[in-house]
Amino acid sequence: MTAIAVQAQRLLGRRRPHRSFFESFIRTLIITCTALAVVLSSVSICDGYWLLAEDRLYGLWHFCTTTNQSGPHCLRDLSQAPVPGLAMGVGLARSVGALAVVAAIFGLELLMVSQVCEDAHSRRKWAMGSILLLVSFMLSFGGLLGFVILLRNQVTLIGFTLTFWCEFTASFLFFLNAISGLHINSITHPWDQPRKF
Repeated sequence: MTAIAVQAQRLLGRRRPHRSFFESFIRTLIITCTALAVVLSSVSICDGYWLLAEDRLYGLWHFCTTTNQSGPHCLRDLSQAPVPGLAMGVGLARSVGALAVVAAIFGLELLMVSQVCEDAHSRRKWAMGSILLLVSFMLSFGGLLGFVILLRNQVTLIGFTLTFWCEFTASFLFFLNAISGLHINSITHPWDQPRKF
């Protein structure tokens, strides 16, 4: 019976210290904001209509022209748009945006797993998830920047559609959550490692 009591004392001594409410709240907030950013970015990529310039609507999937007599006439062949290199440039922006969503989903999964399954590698999983969110930011911002540079002659501030601003907001949230995740991981006590005696 004494051996069992000693073993129980060792196990109790190796328990992880409890995290504060504030740290748990911040980590939960980062996960929630990341999930929101994934949804915003997904909707923005799927809808894809990002810029309205006079009677033309430029998107990731279609190019539309509007007239007063009829509704919008949309073409899936972006090479017919009066912008040189639009098909290739928009295809690249679309691919980069989709990769950003995929990387963010994997990052979100790592963040959630690190909080649900607390083990010796939880801090590492959280850091990897935050790094994937940083990669998502770079990809989504690169897609946005490429789109704006490609259509720089048609761009006006009021011409950007709501879905463009959704992607912009998602890109900002990816950056904010990645930096916050890395920062909170570096300043908090390594609660996921056993105490040394």
